[in-house]
Amino acid sequence: MNDRGLHDLSEDSTGFGRAELRTIRDALIRPRQQLEVYMAGQSTGDGGYARPLRLYLTLCGLMLLIMIFSGGTKPMLNLLPEEVLAWFTAASGKSRDAFIGDADNLIGLIIVPIMSALYALAFTPLLRAWDPDDLGWRRGFRASFVYLNAATIPMIPFTWMVYADDLSLWSTILISLIMFVTFMRMGPGRWFLSPILGVLKGVTLIIVMQVVGLLGYFLVIPLGLFGAMLTP
Repeated sequence: MNDRGLHDLSEDSTGFGRAELRTIRDALIRPRQQLEVYMAGQSTGDGGYARPLRLYLTLCGLMLLIMIFSGGTKPMLNLLPEEVLAWFTAASGKSRDAFIGDADNLIGLIIVPIMSALYALAFTPLLRAWDPDDLGWRRGFRASFVYLNAATIPMIPFTWMVYADDLSLWSTILISLIMFVTFMRMGPGRWFLSPILGVLKGVTLIIVMQVVGLLGYFLVIPLGLFGAMLTP
């Protein structure tokens, strides 16, 4: 099999081809230049990059697999008040283990698209407002997903920490730090002109991320509970 055949096989089976690998490389070593290429060109930048939304969904899918192998969302469900779990379990007519298993499966299906949409909807107005160009909504969403990709890539090796009870606080701090550093590396000259302004905007973005994550939790968990209760 030649190089082209290997490339096609890799892209078809995993969603990763040359464009995705090039995008990941440049997101890590030259994020600011990558953003400029995306903003100046089409959704594939100069034609050599992956589409930002497609790559972000692929990365989120990888993080979902890590979540599954790390125990899924069951630790999050077990943190709910016992009386809440008892009520939903009784209403479902299932055993506790069966109910939590069904809720965990349903949350696993919806958490990626819901959280992806929430983060993009929250970040896009900020990045549009901070950008000197009139991006419009299409390029604004593109900028958001370019940023989310650059921040998500270095997070992946630490995803398992999110689902470890004794490391959840440290994972929150680490993820916030990665998001902040990514913003500071990607934004000079476009989202901020001075380091002080960059720090203030970066902190604002992290606060927004935490609020959105909390809102997403209070949206996804109830959907999972009600879905598990209503399904046979």
